[in-house]
Amino acid sequence: MRHDPALDPVRRAARPLDDLDDVDAVVQAAANARLVLLGEATHGTREFYALRAAITRRLIEHHGFDGIALEADWPDALRVHRYVQGGLQDTNARQALDDFQRFPRWMWRNREFLRLVQWLRGYNDLQPQYRRAGVYGLDLYSLHGSVQAVLAYLQEHEPEMAARARERYGCFDHFLEDPQRYGQAAHFGLSEGCQRQVLQQLQDMMARSAQALTGGGAEEELFHAQLNALVVRNAERYYRIMFEGSTASWNQRDRHMHQVLQRLREHLTRTRGHPARLVVWAHNSHLGDARATEVGGYGQLNLGQLVREASGPGESFILGFSTDHGSVAAASDWDEPVQFKRVTPARHDSWEGLLHDTGLDLFLLPLGDEELQRLLAPPRLERAIGVIYRPETERASHYFEASLSQQFDAVLHVDRSHALHPLDGAAPPQVLEEPETFPSGL
Repeated sequence: MRHDPALDPVRRAARPLDDLDDVDAVVQAAANARLVLLGEATHGTREFYALRAAITRRLIEHHGFDGIALEADWPDALRVHRYVQGGLQDTNARQALDDFQRFPRWMWRNREFLRLVQWLRGYNDLQPQYRRAGVYGLDLYSLHGSVQAVLAYLQEHEPEMAARARERYGCFDHFLEDPQRYGQAAHFGLSEGCQRQVLQQLQDMMARSAQALTGGGAEEELFHAQLNALVVRNAERYYRIMFEGSTASWNQRDRHMHQVLQRLREHLTRTRGHPARLVVWAHNSHLGDARATEVGGYGQLNLGQLVREASGPGESFILGFSTDHGSVAAASDWDEPVQFKRVTPARHDSWEGLLHDTGLDLFLLPLGDEELQRLLAPPRLERAIGVIYRPETERASHYFEASLSQQFDAVLHVDRSHALHPLDGAAPPQVLEEPETFPSGL
């Protein structure tokens, strides 16, 4: 087999980690950024959640970060946010996760994330209000929940506006609880659509910013209502264009995530009196710069690209994650129950295969060195496992070409990884991983 010219430089640059709490090198590399983007190569790997939690704790506790923004819906994350801020609605952290009911529940209802929520509550209890770290959702799938949240806010604070909002949102008619049917009806001309109404409602909500009642609590509640109105407006567009093709809907979703992130930073900067700093948790496919990937050539963009384009030098830090083999929590199809599946050893012609060939179990690979940037720039295959994993069609379903050194600022590689522990249902079995002699996916 031909010796890979990148292997020895990668070995020299790699910084082995002792365990999942040994994240000093990562934190040191990321601590000066205002946005630290932490990816994951799957949505169901225990080590990715544990490493991201350790990095997040360190950035909040020792470097003054203001919270975490998740690839999760705004209303669901808001319940967690209120709990970690000291709210009394929920008596414990597990109860605070109860709004994460949409597929895939295990993505946030898992033991690893629960531990971080418990830590955040304990940490915040010892901090003044202006230093308490928050939890925020960036996604747009919560059309129904966000409509209800806007109406509930208006009914309590501005009842004269509530009737008008109900009338506007009534254009969704019978589609609110099944937004894909709304998108289908709007796309094929079976429904007039709600584009004008949701925009008018958002404009009305945003106009209220100058009229906020005095007191931080009132301004905070208005901000959450405004963000829910933004979710409704952008979700309406997402479902309306999803039948135009995957690139259009993907781009709408990631533009929404970036818009929420920008508004959140502006809000925190204004209310806290210092430039906001946030940790972002999302899949590698959302955070690794899309311009460095095969899908970027098809016109697909993502949150990591948008952050880099809007940031100055050094303002953002993107950490990718990688694994070669092990087990993962994933489903075989959308809305199906979680399963615990073996992760096929990576292809030898992939980035994961190269990182596996270093012989190191757990390491950080900084990508700032010029030689390494050059060697790791030519595209190779890269694996992405989301909430669906189909190992029987892995090459077609889960691999794409990417330039590693242009995607990320650094990569954390976990050679053998394990399925995370969902809070609902059975724990992952301990015998899923294949022995080291299991053949590769070639």
